[in-house]
Formats: sequence, C-alpha cells, structure tokens
Amino acid sequence: MNATMLQGFHWYTEGNGTFYNHIKESSDWLQELGITSIWLPPAYKSSGGGYSVGYDPYDLYDLGEFDQKGTVATKYGTKEQYLDTCKTLQSKGISIIADIVLNHKAGGDEKERFHAVKVDEHDRQKNISEPFEIESYTKFTFPGRAGKYSDFEWDFTCFSGVDYAEGHENGIFQIIHDHGDGWEEVIGNEKGNYDYLMYNDIDHRNPFVREELSKWAIWYHDQIFFDGVRLDAVKHQSPDFYKEWLHNLRSNTGKNIFAVGEYWAPGLLPLMLDYIDATEGCMSLFDASLQRNFHIASKAGGEYDLRRIFDQTLVASRPDLAVTVVANHDTQPLQQLEAPVEPWFKPLAYALILLREDGYPCVFSPDLYGTGYSDKGKDGNDYEVFMPKVDGIEALLKARKENAYGLQRDYFEDAHCVGWTREGDGFNKGCAVVMSNQDQYEKPMEVGAAYAGHSFYDLLGRFDHKIEIDENGWGNFTCPAGNVSVWVPE
Repeated sequence: MNATMLQGFHWYTEGNGTFYNHIKESSDWLQELGITSIWLPPAYKSSGGGYSVGYDPYDLYDLGEFDQKGTVATKYGTKEQYLDTCKTLQSKGISIIADIVLNHKAGGDEKERFHAVKVDEHDRQKNISEPFEIESYTKFTFPGRAGKYSDFEWDFTCFSGVDYAEGHENGIFQIIHDHGDGWEEVIGNEKGNYDYLMYNDIDHRNPFVREELSKWAIWYHDQIFFDGVRLDAVKHQSPDFYKEWLHNLRSNTGKNIFAVGEYWAPGLLPLMLDYIDATEGCMSLFDASLQRNFHIASKAGGEYDLRRIFDQTLVASRPDLAVTVVANHDTQPLQQLEAPVEPWFKPLAYALILLREDGYPCVFSPDLYGTGYSDKGKDGNDYEVFMPKVDGIEALLKARKENAYGLQRDYFEDAHCVGWTREGDGFNKGCAVVMSNQDQYEKPMEVGAAYAGHSFYDLLGRFDHKIEIDENGWGNFTCPAGNVSVWVPE
C-alpha cells in the first residue's frame, strides 16, 4: 500500500488531555482512509506545562508522568494515555512518527552565573558587547522526576546561548566556555549564523550532551516503539550531530528508523540540497519549496502557470528524500511562517502530493477534520480563523490507497490545465487526474490499452457522465473550472 503520513495535530489543537483519546477513537477511520503513519506532537513536558504545544521542551523524560510545571499531564494527556494510543494505532498497522525537539530547552529550574557576550540579533557573528558576567536559568535539575530514568542535570556548559539575562534587556547572549568558541557550524549564512533560535540553545559539541541525547533516544524508543522521527529545527543544528544521533538510534534499536527533518527554507532549494549532502542523505526533508509554490499558486489564481508547480522543489530534485506537505502547524494562519494555501486550491494541491509517484505525502489534520480557532495576528489584533475540511479529501485518500499505482504519464503542456494518468500495477487499478486554475477543460490522456472499452467515472463527484476509453487506451478527461477531477475505472 502507498505510504501516507498524517500530521495528527496543529498549533491550536484542543488541550485538556483530550487529544490522545481523539486520535485513538479515530484510528479505525484513519486505517480505512489509508493512513500508514501518524506524526504525533512533542509528548514531553514543556515549560508551558498543560498549555504548551510542545516546542519549548523542559524535561524529555517526562511524557506526562510527573508533577512538573504545574501539571502531571501535558496538553495532550498523560503518559498512560499516550502509550495506550500508540499501541492502538500500531495494532491497526499505523506507524508512530515521534516529534523530536533537540535544538533548545526552556524553563530552567535554577539560575547560574557565567560569562557571555551579547551579539547582534541580525548578524549573530557580530559582538555588540565585551564579555561580561550574566545570570540566567540554565540549571535543569527536574526535581519532580527526582532522577528517575536519568540523573543527568543540565547546566550552562550544555548550552551555546540564551535569550534571558537577569537585569538586562532580552537579547541573544553567546555563552563563553571551554569546549568551543562561537556558534556551531550550520548550513547557510542567514543572520550570519542561525545556530541560535530560541530559549537555551543546546550545544551539541559537548560530548556529555551528545551521550545523554543518544541514551534518551533509545529510552524513548523503548517506551512507544516509534518507527520514525520528525526532527524539529534542523536548520539551526549541526548536521554532524544528527548524522551521529540517527546512526546510534538505528544501530541500537536494530531498526531502519525513518527520519524527516524540518529544514524550512522555502524557495531556497540549494540550501536544502546542501543539508542533504552534509547529512549524507540520512534523513528526508519536508518540501518547503513545494509548499511555497502551492501558497503562491493559490493566491495568483488563474494567472499562475501550473506547468511551473514543481519548479525548484525537493520532490523534483530528490524525490527519494522529499516529504510533501500542503500545510503544517507553522504555515497555518496566525503562525510564525504563515503561508496558507487558499481553500479553492487545496484539492488540487492534495491531488498533486497524493496521486503522483514521487514523494511521501503528509496530510495536515485541519485539512482532514476541519477546525476553527482565534488568536492575535502579527499586528496585535484579534482574528477568528475557520479552516474547513478540504473538499474531497477522503476521496483523494481513497484514490491514493486504491488507484495511485503503476506507470505515470504526465500531460503538463498547458499553462492552466495539467493532468497525469497512472496505469495501475496488476493488483490495483489506475486513475486519471486533471486540474484547471481557469476554465472547465477536456484533456486527452492515455491510461493504457488494458482499459480499452472501459468506462471511467469521477471519484470526486464533480461530473455525472462516464468517459469511455478508446481501443488505443485514450480518453478525453474533463475537469471543472478552478478544480480537479479524479477519474477511476468502474
């Protein structure tokens, strides 16, 4: 069966410990839709306690088990619920993709004094102070856990920078210590060096830190037996660290654990390819460039040249290492990397990631379930957001599960109407996909001589008529204005 990932959460997923139960109760439906893996949110206690989405990690060993940061459960539920949900999904053939956040830590237990230098936020290679002593929350003792699972305590030598110094205005303070001057080497020169992102920046050059994070990964695997990992903010971490970390994880578990990194560089394909080279292809990456193309195409409407939709994308350059997305928790409205795809274009975008041979598609949960939420925008005003379920998403998933197999023939010669066919593979029948961003179109395409004399119908229900395939295996496939049709054999 074709692999399909679901990002099971979003930035505004309901809290109060309801999430794990919701996913567990959805498991039969997800299996039926052909979801083969689910990316679950960061499951460990974060500095925001029961309100945290999970990207401000405090204690990696607390999966909703200890009374820390004002709560036992995380936003998503207790450790018991988490383990139970993972087991339920796995019993139905759905793999777990664990969200791994190893770039930074937040919510330190005690302050320490140490020397640092303040750097320019826009050019982190540029010092804007002399070295001086600061005090910051860099000591992590995890009193609520009291040494269970690990007695490792974090201190300032485990970090390369902080954004808080007692008695000073917030800024970026680079820590001065023995085992490495300056920031870690990262790909690209954005902000001079973009090693520092937020909170207490973990220094992966510290051998004790690397050893602890390796031990933790094996411990975490043995809790839920994940089959894959989603690696947060890899752009801000040394490629060498993840090469070593993934090698150790795979060799110690004896599993070829799937990994996808978040190297978010929309429109900057060369940087993503450089990162793949630097990590020697040990992980896939989310195709940020394709997501950006979807965003632009959806805003431009009928002005966009659909033949260009795969230009400068990872899926076109390295299809073996591309995880394709239409949206995620960072690009959704009111979030940091906001780049929403307009609702009219989402069925086209999902057809482009679900029904073609290249890439590993990841469906975003609001696009499958629908959601609504409110938050402040970047301008400080309050906004209400409604994200409807994508029109036809269940049928598109069904088509991926049952029809997106075999030889692919592309028909990308028209700027405003593109299509392709899949011939099937002997076990599964094929399909014909045609889409337009302007008027209703009819496109002649070949599905293969095996379908001569067969009738195809529109799985998405846009049209009632049937299309007859001629003796050479060709048919004239229609699609509605500004929409997509998926034609499958009766």
